[in-house]
Order: sequence, then C-alpha cells, then structure tokens
Amino acid sequence: MTALHPRLDAPDDECADLLAVATDVARRAGTDEQVEAFVGRSSYTSVRAHAGAIESLSSATTAGIGIRVVRDHRQGFAWAGSLDPDVIVETLAEARDNALFAEPDDWVGLAEPDGVAPVPFDPFDPAVAVLPTDRKVELALDLEARVLAGDSRITGVRVASFSDSSQRAAVATSTGITGSGRSAWCSMGVMALATDGAETYTGSGSTVGFRPDDLDLDEAAGDAVVRAVRLFGARPVPSQRLAVVLEPRLAAAVVGLLGGTLAGDRVLKGRSPFADRLGDTIAVAGLTLVDDPTDHRSYGADTFDGEGLACRRNVLVADGVLQGYLYDTATARRAGTASTGSAVRGVSSTPSVGCQALAVAPGVGTHEELLASVDLGLYVQSMTGWHSGVNAISGDVSVGAEGLMIRNGHLAEPVREVTIASTLQRLLLGITAIGADVEWLPGGTGCPTLVIADVSLGGT
Repeated sequence: MTALHPRLDAPDDECADLLAVATDVARRAGTDEQVEAFVGRSSYTSVRAHAGAIESLSSATTAGIGIRVVRDHRQGFAWAGSLDPDVIVETLAEARDNALFAEPDDWVGLAEPDGVAPVPFDPFDPAVAVLPTDRKVELALDLEARVLAGDSRITGVRVASFSDSSQRAAVATSTGITGSGRSAWCSMGVMALATDGAETYTGSGSTVGFRPDDLDLDEAAGDAVVRAVRLFGARPVPSQRLAVVLEPRLAAAVVGLLGGTLAGDRVLKGRSPFADRLGDTIAVAGLTLVDDPTDHRSYGADTFDGEGLACRRNVLVADGVLQGYLYDTATARRAGTASTGSAVRGVSSTPSVGCQALAVAPGVGTHEELLASVDLGLYVQSMTGWHSGVNAISGDVSVGAEGLMIRNGHLAEPVREVTIASTLQRLLLGITAIGADVEWLPGGTGCPTLVIADVSLGGT
C-alpha cells in the first residue's frame, strides 16, 4: 500500500481523476476524525432481442461518491450520485453529522496500511467500451437465430441478450491508504423454449469474457438447446439414496454457500456451522478452497478490496481442513486478527466482508470421465428453491431438482419434480470426485465438476 500523497498511481487518466477526488476528500479530515472516500464511475449497455427484433436497448453512465467519517468510535456514512464539488462538500458534511448520532462501536474505524503489496492487474480492454451499438444488436439477434436453428423442437426464444460494463473506482483514507482500479466485461445469455406435444421446457446458455472476442455464441446457443430438449418425458423417480453429479455452474452454488459461511461477521455472530472449527476436517481430503482475487482468470479478480487494502490469496480449506475465515477491518478487529483484504462494497454502501473470487483447486478427470465413474446417480441440470431451501446457519439443504438419471456411467431417463435433501456438512464430506474441468463463472467463482455420494433424493 502507498501513503496518502500527491503522486497518483492509476491505470488511466479517468482513474487518476477519481483518485484525485477521493484523495482531496480524505485530506479534509480533522485532527479528531478519520475520513474515507470511495469514488466510482461506470457505464453499461443492455440489449434484448425477441422474435427477430430488438425488444429493448438501454445504456447509462453513472458516477458517485461514498464517504465515511469515524469520530469517537462512531461511524457516519453518506453518499451521492454526483461528483459535483458542491455536492461532495454537502456529502462530507452529512457523513460528519451522521457520525454524531451513531451508536458507539469499539471496533469501528478505517483500515490502516498493512504492508501487503498489490498484485498488478488491469482487467480492462478498451474494445468493450468502443464496440459499436449496431454490433451489439447484431450479436443479440445472431444468438437468437442460432438457438432457433438448433433443433426443430425449439419453438421460441424468451430472451437473447447482450450486456457489457466498464467500471472505474478509487478509494483514499486519512489513514494513508490510496488505491484505484478499472474493469470491463461483456456477456451474452439466452433462454430457449422447446415444445413436444403437451410438454414444454426451457434451457439457458451463456457466454462471458473480458473482451468481445472472448464471447462464444455457438457454445451459448448449443447449451441452451441441449438443456431445453433433453428433459422431454421427464418424470419423478422413487425416493432413494444415490450419487449426484454437479456440473461447474451448479457445484458453484455449493461452493458459494460454503464461502458465505466462512465470512467473519457470520462466524463472530455464531451464525455459521463452521464457527470455532479451525483446524477441523470439514470436507473430503481432496478439497482445497481459496478466495483469491489475485487469480487473473477470475471475473472477480481485482487489485484492491473495498477499503483500499491489497487483495490477496486466502486459503479457506486445504485438503479438507478448515484453515481460516474472511475478514474486513471491523470484523478482524473484533476477532483479534488482521483483515484478509476481503471488504466488498459499492458507492452507496459501507464495506462489509465477502467472498470475491472463490476457487476450488482442480482434481483429476474430465467431466465425461467423472460421469462414467458413477453406477447410479442423478446428473443435476438445475436446482430450484436454493434461497428458500437452504439454511446457512445450520447448513440444512432441501432443494428441488431436475436432470437425468445416470445408470452404469451413462445418462439415462430424464427426471423432474424430485428433491435433494442433505446438509452442507454432509455434502462436503461426501464428495468422491473432483474434476479437472475448472470453469470460471460470471460471478467470479472457479469450480470443477463434483460427484457427491449417498445423497437423499425425494421422489415418488
């Protein structure tokens, strides 16, 4: 980290301008207070195609500032959707006023420089910002056309979309922290509608990249078509215990649930099934989980966290053994430890602890090889009720599922209206295979295929 001084190390002029604004605000701190300014500017485009025409097209550019003031262990916060100098003055005054009425908290306070050097990373390709709107429209229409041509049973496309975003942010504090960064990405998604007699199913596909050239329309269209048509004839099956195979996008749901339970605020409040379990075996020996925003393959990669501390690689689980939790500055002080550089935030919010780039270390075997190793199981295509059917405090899991049965290593009859019931603790200890097919998903998670044995399937 660098001390607060006039030299502004920023990826480009726009970041330098934002950092100058943040630094100016931080320098206004009085002798009895701490001041932090988080400044951001972003632009996005969204195109939605339907029935061979553009259903909607929207774009916007926004900018804003969030200011924290800490005085006498009281924190005040205010934000504004403008970088007008007069508005910034008013926002700082409002944050100071809010601090006067805040409840005292012995642990509140801004981050201090901790000596961890940032890992340089610039996930920004100008090709995202300069891609013509006409080309974005063409891409959305092209994706819809590819899906419609993919199978005679495809009777429509609910939506085919193109989205992009370019973001810049800077943070500065009166405690001597400065940092800035920028990012850009683009993505496309599609939902296909398939009909065969009285049966109708949908299937989704997507593609994401740091550059427009990274987008794979054939992959997105093909995925949507396959998922829409392969469930025709699906029925419930008898209740039983069997293995489940989770492809990367669904395995990421389990991994994300685990990562959330390891956030320091949940652990300190006793709202995690893994509180006070450091050093315990909580998963199969082959499972290693890290939260690593310095891994530049992740769409969640970054240089600084929401408090301006350098992002770093945090090992959460190593070979099945719980190694640590994630902390921002406030939760780390409460726990008597140091921040893990895991503060997440936006302009309109104060920092909180969160996962940034969860990744499971690859195992052995391709997706097809793992599938072939299962004698009896369920290949899960989708899960429903994930939010309502999961208790992150106890770890209980009960979600609806559809997919295909696996018999003797081969995909068999389609299945729907069944329920997967277990606990997060049992799922982690029941993993029998971890694939080598790590897929980096739009949310930033990197996950391979997982095979989990002896899971309760509720059916007929």
